Amino acid sequence: MDTQSYMHGVGRQARAASRIIAKTDTETRNRALTEMARAIERDAKRLLEANARDLAEAKKSKLGSAMIDRLTLTPEVIEAMADGLRQIAALPDPVGEVIGLKRRPSGIQVGQMRVPLGVVGIIYESRPNVTADAAGLCIKSGNAAILRGGSEAIHSNQAIAACVHAGLKAVGLPETTVQVIETTDRAAVGELITMQDCVDVIVPRGGKDLIERLMRESRIPMIKHLHGVCHTYIDDKADLDKAIRIADNAKTQRLGTCNTMETLLVARGVAPKVLPKLGKIYIEKGIELRGDDEARKIVPQMKPATEEDWYTEYLDAILSVRVVKDLDEAIEHIATYGSQHTDAIVTEDKARAQRFLREVDSSSVMVNASTRFADGYEYGLGAEIGISTDKLHARGPVGLEGLTSLKYVVIGDGQIRT
Repeated sequence: MDTQSYMHGVGRQARAASRIIAKTDTETRNRALTEMARAIERDAKRLLEANARDLAEAKKSKLGSAMIDRLTLTPEVIEAMADGLRQIAALPDPVGEVIGLKRRPSGIQVGQMRVPLGVVGIIYESRPNVTADAAGLCIKSGNAAILRGGSEAIHSNQAIAACVHAGLKAVGLPETTVQVIETTDRAAVGELITMQDCVDVIVPRGGKDLIERLMRESRIPMIKHLHGVCHTYIDDKADLDKAIRIADNAKTQRLGTCNTMETLLVARGVAPKVLPKLGKIYIEKGIELRGDDEARKIVPQMKPATEEDWYTEYLDAILSVRVVKDLDEAIEHIATYGSQHTDAIVTEDKARAQRFLREVDSSSVMVNASTRFADGYEYGLGAEIGISTDKLHARGPVGLEGLTSLKYVVIGDGQIRT
């Protein structure tokens, strides 16, 4: 396969399809999503068989446990994909919405209309459910999509793509509205991120190395997050039972996700009470603890934390722990070492909670809740195209509105400028 020719052919088809999907009515797009969900449920056995091929190759290649976890499809995950598509179909359609319409002294009315971005290129690793989520969100928001999944999930992604195409075909939309790249050649990514005439925005969902590469090489605007160094701070005004549940869940509910807690901060006033209980829970669940000197005096099984640990997104059974003096020191630590992804405070003090919400500069900031909630599905977006730590255009979980832009519209009745 000539990768360059193939990718530019995909780009041209996506651009043509984007003009068709952009003018399609809401009912048609919703029916496409419903048909996609039906195809996924109908073909669940085939999806599991394709995934089994990917898993066998992954194990043969000795991929890490966290990546294998993200790669694995189960009947429950497949049902969640279908349910996510139906949830997207049930959401209000942002396309064509006019906001802020105001009459000017000249008599004209000026407002803004929400419109699709055009062609969205999405680059992701490991998680085949992203194929369904991304396709659904792009279709609902009136965009065409070019999806480039990781080579480790090639069979799973192609099987899901067949379900997506079945849904599009059922309502008369071109299958090229969503194209899943068929080659595992890494050069395909290099082509995709430079096709300015065909692609309007790139959404990378992958490891730090991938995103750093795209930041260097892409000629197309991106919606991205570099990594997820997420914190939970247990304040000395926290309900400790609540704090233990939250800190346990934030780390151990699932290890390999970008919203998993990587650093636990504990106020000095409650550290002797809460850390022994949490340490026991983490150690029993196989979590390796790396702490500062003060934390290690309370839980001696901890290894010494290095400066690098505070910056690290482990995506693994490792947790950094630090005892801090107070809220100010916790906020300072997050500002220094965090990645502006998701950070949480556990406290019963409303003033401190409000300070944390205002002063922590992350895309999701939480009070008395697990960082694992930082997710488009949990936020009621149906699904997410990714989580953005950028500050322009879209921030946090990117759902339908994040896949649209605004243009000015003017409504007049014969006015001329004098």
